[in-house]
Amino acid sequence: MYTQEEAKQIRKKFWTLFGDRCKLVPELRGRKKSWMLYDTKISGVDLKFEAGRNDASVILEVNHRSENRRLEVFEGIQKYKAIIENGFEGGLTWDFCYVRDSGAEVCRIYTSMKGVDIHRQNQWPDIYNFFIENMIRLENNFLAIRDVLKEEIRT
Repeated sequence: MYTQEEAKQIRKKFWTLFGDRCKLVPELRGRKKSWMLYDTKISGVDLKFEAGRNDASVILEVNHRSENRRLEVFEGIQKYKAIIENGFEGGLTWDFCYVRDSGAEVCRIYTSMKGVDIHRQNQWPDIYNFFIENMIRLENNFLAIRDVLKEEIRT
């Protein structure tokens, strides 16, 4: 078992090394930022990485504070499910009421890698490869619908 400080240092090292690993990815070279993440150009829509003690996930999250707006955006994205899921062999998980650890309710579309643990450094290369492969795909799929989605949800 790790102390809180040791666990914090492990997470910090994990994300630092992930950033270094991303610099080696040909698809990410020449970009100002490696990943879109919070800069989706749609308010309340973010792309995220999560790594924990049991799994790792690549996520498209709709986190608008207004529940009505959040569901409206989520439903707008659902119309383009075939495009968002393009290239994801098993599809994605669509959760319109995901509760974060903080208690906040959000909508999530994600893929997860089960059975990995951020505390096991020998698993980091597999997690990094999972993150990179799936986030590139999710970003590209999202970009394919972003402009149309922005127009549709503008009211």
